Amino acid sequence: MRILLLAPALASMSTLASQAAEPAAAPINSGGIRIFGAVQESSAGNLCLSPFSIQSALAMTYAGASGGTAAQMREVLAFPEDPQELAAGFQALNQALEQAAARSGEDTSLRVANRLFGAKGFAFRPAFLELCKTPFGAPLEAVDFRANPAAAARLINAWVEEKTARRIRDLIPAGALSEKTTLVLANALYLKIPWSEEFSKAGDIAFTTGAGGKVEAPAIRRTDSFRYEKQAGFTAVGVPFRGGQFQFLILLPDPGADMPALTADLLAACAKLPTARVDLTLPKFRLEPPTLPLGETLQRLGMKAAFDIPRGSADFDAMAPRRPDDYLAISDVFHKTFFALDEMGVEAAAATAVVMMRMSAMPVDEKPVEVVVDRPFLFAVQHVDSGACLFLGRLVDPR
Repeated sequence: MRILLLAPALASMSTLASQAAEPAAAPINSGGIRIFGAVQESSAGNLCLSPFSIQSALAMTYAGASGGTAAQMREVLAFPEDPQELAAGFQALNQALEQAAARSGEDTSLRVANRLFGAKGFAFRPAFLELCKTPFGAPLEAVDFRANPAAAARLINAWVEEKTARRIRDLIPAGALSEKTTLVLANALYLKIPWSEEFSKAGDIAFTTGAGGKVEAPAIRRTDSFRYEKQAGFTAVGVPFRGGQFQFLILLPDPGADMPALTADLLAACAKLPTARVDLTLPKFRLEPPTLPLGETLQRLGMKAAFDIPRGSADFDAMAPRRPDDYLAISDVFHKTFFALDEMGVEAAAATAVVMMRMSAMPVDEKPVEVVVDRPFLFAVQHVDSGACLFLGRLVDPR
């Protein structure tokens, strides 16, 4: 009898956990899609972002925002009005991710780390530091930016490198910090997870690139029960990782069709697709893009006051006392990812740094559905229960 009651009990606990994480999961997807779309407009090549990492770092920043600056951040990033609610959502989501990774087996590695690197002797508000330390797990580490900003950058980059199993290096570019840098809010994310069942090597496939040419790409293949749905203009396939707690989502446009429009509702629906027997072939790939500065992108989306545009508008009084001639503003937001997919599974990493400076003034079919991923497509790594996207990308050339 106890065994029969176990599955409903676990399902109920999972539902409660996903509800508690909703204040974080919703903006991770909604705000993450907005940022992804804005970056995508100026980039025609491969693209990979971590909505989870970006929103984690900006959520800590939001905890210190006030007035119009906080209002703009809410609008652009889809954050709830109460920073405490957002922080509690991230705390619940991080706990849910840890539990999901534990249920995915010993071969799964998931690391989420947050840290504040603050100028020595600077008077941050205790309430801000406590909000970052407890829900976000982000303690303050004192750094001497004024004496040696280059050494401070090396220290932060070394922390990121260690937390991401050396997959993210040199997150903060040379010269990005100065003697006026006062705070760097950093998030690091690392995931290594095997498929529920390994794929087989499938030779090469002719992949049609975004430029319209064809390239030969090493491929993998597996016939199994996957989440699957054919929708108008594209096909969605969800490939489970071991334990079923996470999935790799493929959004494959029909031949000649545009990429599907990403929405939070679409991502939420894809975490709960029906299952079908699918013969899936997809390319192996590895993405290691350079550091992506997100400051201009966030400003274009409407988050200008946080960057002190117009001059004097930045309001982070909840982070540190604001004076007319001495206050904090964001100077830039740096983001970097790594993503590799093969027959064994996925290894992915991401890191985000918000740099602040002082300013003055399933049914199974007998015949499987064949899906050959031989053209540009969107992809995501999702936490199934919450629907939150840890990674979101576009592959136009697997080379």
